[in-house]
Amino acid sequence: MKSNHFAFLLLLFTCLGSEAQTTINGITLAARLKRDNTELVLNGGGIRKKMFLKLYTAGLYLAAKSNNAGEIKDADKTIAIQLTITSGMINSNNMSEAIQEGFGKSLKGNTAPLQSKIDQFITTFKKEAIKEGDVFELWYVSGEGVKSFKNGKLQSTIPGLDFKKALFGIWLSDTPVDEDLKKGLLGG
Repeated sequence: MKSNHFAFLLLLFTCLGSEAQTTINGITLAARLKRDNTELVLNGGGIRKKMFLKLYTAGLYLAAKSNNAGEIKDADKTIAIQLTITSGMINSNNMSEAIQEGFGKSLKGNTAPLQSKIDQFITTFKKEAIKEGDVFELWYVSGEGVKSFKNGKLQSTIPGLDFKKALFGIWLSDTPVDEDLKKGLLGG
């Protein structure tokens, strides 16, 4: 009898202690994302859709879960978003155009103060062809800036909290590129 109780408690604690990964649009988002000595937890995820196309699946990773978009976007804290390309219709040119459009929405049309950083960031998507299945990780690290990775390889580092706010505003501002995606990233 005691061994049955022990086995049950062990199973219960194992289940409670494990974190489940999430699968969205056939893409598995890990419960945790780690780079260097930093580990973040999945806050939420969703699909970027345009008309009938599912362009990419995104997962937002934070130190601690939150549903406050403004705080997430504006805080000088480590944060990451993972974008997995899910459409063969995405290429370097239209991804670059979409990112530029996203900055326009995030900054309410006033991109001029950050345009040189935006241009530098956009080269991340032009260095080599984008194909379905590519994974981009965009990490903001306080004191360093936004580090962009494609399939695990560092592509660029753009300094500044101002740039981080504008970049993450693409998905988390009051005028995001996709309201349903924003809701998903916030865990809703």
